Amino acid sequence: MDEPARLWDSKDRMRNLKLILSYDGSDFAGWQVQPDAVTVQGTLASAIGRVTGEKVLPQGSGRTDAGVHALAQVATFVTESSVPSQNFVKALNDILPASVRVLEVEEAAADFHARHSARGKTYRYRIYREAICPPFLARYVWHYPYPLDEPAMARAAGLVVGEHDFTSFAAVDPERGREDEPASLSGPGLVSGNVRRIFSSSWERQGDEFVYTVRGSGFLHHMVRNLVGTFILVGKQTLQGEDVTRILEARNRSAAGATAPASGLYLVNVQY
Repeated sequence: MDEPARLWDSKDRMRNLKLILSYDGSDFAGWQVQPDAVTVQGTLASAIGRVTGEKVLPQGSGRTDAGVHALAQVATFVTESSVPSQNFVKALNDILPASVRVLEVEEAAADFHARHSARGKTYRYRIYREAICPPFLARYVWHYPYPLDEPAMARAAGLVVGEHDFTSFAAVDPERGREDEPASLSGPGLVSGNVRRIFSSSWERQGDEFVYTVRGSGFLHHMVRNLVGTFILVGKQTLQGEDVTRILEARNRSAAGATAPASGLYLVNVQY
């Protein structure tokens, strides 16, 4: 077989696989591979390498930070392996630590990309409100037993719905850059820079927990945790609800509240 024929044959065997995975982020230094640190991306890449014999770096829908969890993170990678998609689920879960589970594997179109193809994401933040936090929950919530005006926080959450510049809620970290690329949206104005479109933003009491759920076109580094930290100030009555609008317009990180702990944050799902 001559060289052009071999190249064509190799290209013809390539498969683009889409994975949905769930992980407990407590013991990971975030999603993105880093030198001398245990990350979800690095752990997954190692498992894929053992199954396929290939050196690949799976691309996630976004970079979750150290301690942040995922219910349904999406990742893609290209492989020449002929292992059936369903067999990948068992093979990878046999290798991965119990804190990472592959839920689904399927073949995707060649141009599908976990991050670039995303059109929206949903995040959830859990605050445990009772005086004593059960030890088995401590890694998965922010324990905040102090007085809060929860109805005021719920009203303030709606003020971030729509398309805004979220610079005030983005981490000031020039080396890290953006958490997610802006998702392409239909309509006259596409999002760019630190502008994101929030589709829904709400707080809800769920038993002993006060839970924030937000769905948007994309999210900046620490954006959800900074929103939560600001809503907490509204709950403490340090800020008024309308101050959230003022903070958005300021486009200054120092105008917003402190970053909420990573333990309460979950990537719920990704929309394509």
